[in-house]
Amino acid sequence: MQSTYDLGLVVVSLAVATLASYTALDLAGRISTMASARMRHLWLVGGAAAMGTGVWSMHFIAMLAFSLPIPLGYDFAITACSLGIAIVVSYFALVQVARARLSARRLALGGVLMGVGIAGMHYTGMAAMQMQPGIHYRPALFAASIAIAIAASIAALWIAHTLRDSTQHRVLLKRIGAAGVMGIAITGMHYTGMAAADFLPGSICGAARGVNAQWLATTIILFTFAILIVTLILSRFDARTTFLAGSVSTLNNQIVRLATYDTLTDLPNRRTLTERIERAIRASDLSHRGFAILFMDLDGFKTINDSLGHAFGDEVLKAFAHNLRQCVRGVDTVARLGGDEFVVLAENLGAPQEAEKMAEGVLERMRNGISMQSQTLQIMPSIGIALYPQNGDSVDELLKHADAAMYEAKRGGRSTYRFFEAHMNEAAMRTLKIQSALHEALGNGYFSLHFQPKFRGDSGEVAGAEALIRLNHPEIGVLAPMDFIPIAERSGQIVQIGYWVVRETCRQIRRWETTGLPPTKIAINLSPRQMAQPDLVAKTLGIVREEGVESSQIMFEITETVAMQDAAKTTEMIRAFQECGFEISIDDFGTGYSSLAYLQRFRVKQLKIDRFFTNGLDADGHEGSAIVQAIIALAHSLEMDVVAEGVETASQLDKLKDLQCDEMQGFLLGKPLTADAFSELLQTRMTAA
Repeated sequence: MQSTYDLGLVVVSLAVATLASYTALDLAGRISTMASARMRHLWLVGGAAAMGTGVWSMHFIAMLAFSLPIPLGYDFAITACSLGIAIVVSYFALVQVARARLSARRLALGGVLMGVGIAGMHYTGMAAMQMQPGIHYRPALFAASIAIAIAASIAALWIAHTLRDSTQHRVLLKRIGAAGVMGIAITGMHYTGMAAADFLPGSICGAARGVNAQWLATTIILFTFAILIVTLILSRFDARTTFLAGSVSTLNNQIVRLATYDTLTDLPNRRTLTERIERAIRASDLSHRGFAILFMDLDGFKTINDSLGHAFGDEVLKAFAHNLRQCVRGVDTVARLGGDEFVVLAENLGAPQEAEKMAEGVLERMRNGISMQSQTLQIMPSIGIALYPQNGDSVDELLKHADAAMYEAKRGGRSTYRFFEAHMNEAAMRTLKIQSALHEALGNGYFSLHFQPKFRGDSGEVAGAEALIRLNHPEIGVLAPMDFIPIAERSGQIVQIGYWVVRETCRQIRRWETTGLPPTKIAINLSPRQMAQPDLVAKTLGIVREEGVESSQIMFEITETVAMQDAAKTTEMIRAFQECGFEISIDDFGTGYSSLAYLQRFRVKQLKIDRFFTNGLDADGHEGSAIVQAIIALAHSLEMDVVAEGVETASQLDKLKDLQCDEMQGFLLGKPLTADAFSELLQTRMTAA
């Protein structure tokens, strides 16, 4: 029998197939993001029902578009069975594409089963016509329809799995295009299957019931579109609700994390560390096993921060935090208290030696250096260790004692560790008192300057002096520089103190000049923290000009060790000082690791021989004299003057004169003097001359 098609219903069947395909793609993306197993199962069942109805409707509408010269109808039970097959196949498809990973083997197997299922739905729907005699199928086209169904199923599974991530670029356009391709493939399978069917002349439809096909088609079309559109709307609404709920949950988690973790290093902060130490105390009391607090402070970090910038400093902190995590056990806590202070809570220790071994491991790993921007930096910590219950029974006490031990490690040479001992509390309290005194000193006039004279080696005349700062606090008493300068350096207070020394020195020079004394050159020491200030030269020059003093009357002393920390930058700073008329001296020469090439590039005015070598003139005999002679010869060859400090015996003085040392200073020649006493010395020498 000759068959015909209603072109309008054919177009509608393609539209239904495309919409069903898009619904499948949307549901695949929605289901794959669900964390709740219950909601995931509900959406799988509901989605399969909607998707299956859409695919089945496409086939049924296409069947209604088909007509023969005889009345046609469809058995209800068999038709319902074909709908059931479509829903089961759809459920299977959604389960596959919602998987985290879809292997090639699973894709092929799933495509075959799904294609056979769709073909089964189609040919079950054809059987619902109950043709007498039965429908005859052409083998080639019949096989082709099944092959198309399998190929379309494999493609549909792969596309749906690929496009399930809704965060992809232009995912909506991709899904619309993919839905069109899938719709064409599905309808292609149907019409290939219809082309395979032959209806013999004289055949009758056993299921013809006289139902109006146009009315049935309209009902199914409206019903199908309604189901698919409602499913899409519910999916979008649920996705939006889930997104909002997830956003609130994420925001809440971020707020909690900000309150409990350090934002830079992502380590637990002080609050979290406190809670974990409290928990460790309770656990230790029950298990009778102790724990340790390792308090760490990075040596020289402030210099890095000041010289290379805070952004670089932040990267150093993150790199150190990463390396520190690698040095501890999984049960230990690594926390950042702020700045360059880190703490390790090492729980469940059997003996103090385990904490010692951990500290040694940290130091050993850090000695390997940290790679930063194509260079390797050695960022070393000083570590203080407090044990529970030996060194305290509360969080505050344990942290305070570990901090005190850390400062003892710094005083002991840095880049080492110390266990807490009772006497460290006294040192820590004194450090805190000195820090407080430094805060008060500048504003209340507690600082003063002493001047240690320097003498010419050939004539014995006063060549100048070195300015030495003193702190006279009403409660602590008089403090020498070695008592408070290291503390001021660590706290950063040394910068403002340094500017005060420059200003006070200039004012004293002016006072001497107003009394008729000759111009005097004064040497001022520069600390590492001062050297790291980018505007040091400009501010210093501004102070000198404000006080009306010639730059040539000021000499700045830089220790050899500080100069060689960043020799290239030191060279630039020396040049800047010299361009402003200041002179530079390298202090403590011979105690660091000088490069002769850089020493030549520095082109400083003076080298100061460290007192260690001056003492060697007596203690080491000929060898001591040979070393000093070599230093003096080296300096003179580079057109530098030499100053020997720490001259305390007549024999040292005589040997230095014989070796043609340019200038000398030390207790033998003159102790540090007040400004008035130094003025009297100058007056006496001038009168004698």
